[in-house]
Amino acid sequence: MTRHPHTRAVFQLVLAALFWSTGGLLIKAVAWPPLAISGGRGLIAALFLVATNRGLRFHFSGRQVLGAVFYAWCVVTFCVATKLTTAANAIVLQYTAPVWVALFGAWILGEPARRADWLAIAAVLAGLALFFADSLELTHAVGNLFGFASGIGFAGMTLTMRSQKDTSAVESIILGNLLAFLIGIPWIARAPALPAVGWISLALLGLVQLGAAYWLYARAIRQVTALEAVLIPVIEPILNPLWVLLAIGERPKPLSLAGAAIVLGAVVMRAAASIRGRGRVTPAASIV
Repeated sequence: MTRHPHTRAVFQLVLAALFWSTGGLLIKAVAWPPLAISGGRGLIAALFLVATNRGLRFHFSGRQVLGAVFYAWCVVTFCVATKLTTAANAIVLQYTAPVWVALFGAWILGEPARRADWLAIAAVLAGLALFFADSLELTHAVGNLFGFASGIGFAGMTLTMRSQKDTSAVESIILGNLLAFLIGIPWIARAPALPAVGWISLALLGLVQLGAAYWLYARAIRQVTALEAVLIPVIEPILNPLWVLLAIGERPKPLSLAGAAIVLGAVVMRAAASIRGRGRVTPAASIV
């Protein structure tokens, strides 16, 4: 992988999105309520991150705790949204996060959005709407509110993680996973026993879909802007149906393919522009 820290971070975000996108298939294989799944995978992810990071510093500062709260907010509300509304509604509403980051990034982090950023955001939102045009529904109001809340949580998590770029963000992620586990305990206690396939899927959710993904994300967030950290991984909702296609042969419609092309094109152009503009970034210290 490239030696330029910023370019490496862009590739780390793409790989994190790849891991996040496995959630759809894996969650379907776990016969538990959404909050039980969220709690179970959170505990596994927390243990994975503790085992794979050295020199952890749990000082419980305001930023560290706020990052953990926003992380748990993001993953828990998304699980609830997926249960109460369509999966398409949940993922599209979660990826309104770039709008919030663009609006508040300049105020909180001193990272103002440029015209190219707003154009990329518009293209991404339009492409997602087109991709899920046949699935989006205006009903399920409560679930949609939770999906919208998940987008705010995603944005808040990104801003607070980026604000810790000179220290370490992984501790917030570990604490957030433990908080998700605590929230899920009542549902885990009442959940039925899982077959082998369910346990394997739950383990992969914790180790890969959250653990490995956020291991990469915590390193990338130090070298990219907050807006890049939510725009580049927006390929996740496009990759998710791809795995469904490969697993069960469910083929997307032409409208969906057009939407996917718009999203991928916007993300690729935005990532390429950021690499060209930041390729000479001075390397930062390792997160661990």
